[in-house]
Amino acid sequence: MNITLHKKRALVCGSTQGIGKSIAELFASMGAEVVLCARNEEALQMVVASLPKIDGTNHSYITADFSNPQLVKTQIENFCSSTNKSFDIVVNNTGGPAGGPILNANDEDFINTFKAHILVSQSIAQVVTPLMKEKKFGRIINIISTSVKQPLDGLGVSNTIRGAMASWAKTLANELAPFGITVNNVLPGATMTARLDTIIKKKSASTSKAEDAISEEMMREIPLGRFAHPEEIAYAVGFLASDFASYITGINVPVDGGRLKTL
Repeated sequence: MNITLHKKRALVCGSTQGIGKSIAELFASMGAEVVLCARNEEALQMVVASLPKIDGTNHSYITADFSNPQLVKTQIENFCSSTNKSFDIVVNNTGGPAGGPILNANDEDFINTFKAHILVSQSIAQVVTPLMKEKKFGRIINIISTSVKQPLDGLGVSNTIRGAMASWAKTLANELAPFGITVNNVLPGATMTARLDTIIKKKSASTSKAEDAISEEMMREIPLGRFAHPEEIAYAVGFLASDFASYITGINVPVDGGRLKTL
């Protein structure tokens, strides 16, 4: 099975590090033209320059701050208008909020996270789906969390908004299916990223346990016995973005080494 994204254009959000960067690298290696989207322009330039170019593809980027959904929408609209380009694939990927008990969260914690996840994704969908409908093809893939199926201790705001994101995606999947557009969610488990490092450090500080001990405890909960590499999450995304996943829509795909206790 030769999975390719040749002649496809993909918008990958949060793509200067971690899972988002791995997705961008995989898409580029599969022949897609990749447009990165994040707020750090210097980092965006570095990643764009490092992406493989198959058959002369020209990768580019959009600088956007996800705390301002309307501005993100405007910047993507301007990009599409100025380049006369549309997107075949969109990957919504945004860093999670700070951890902590849900009762310690204030209004701004919920509002800011809702904006960065739900409203930004909604704004992007409003820009990209009209042309996807015309082409009768589209892929929208959301990088969320296994907390969609099983809430994670100490991540109250994240659990709440991630669940809302999954419901938004399922609703969108049903509305877009008649146009050949699929919408799916990938749910990463513990993955070797800067966010995982932060979670481990906070647990270490709150329990007075060594960081290595915290890591070992977490890995004991994973049947495969280790954390994921970012590229392992990307592989699932690459399949869902391809033609081979044309009859898969509206689902949550855990990539967690078997950690979830749910079916």
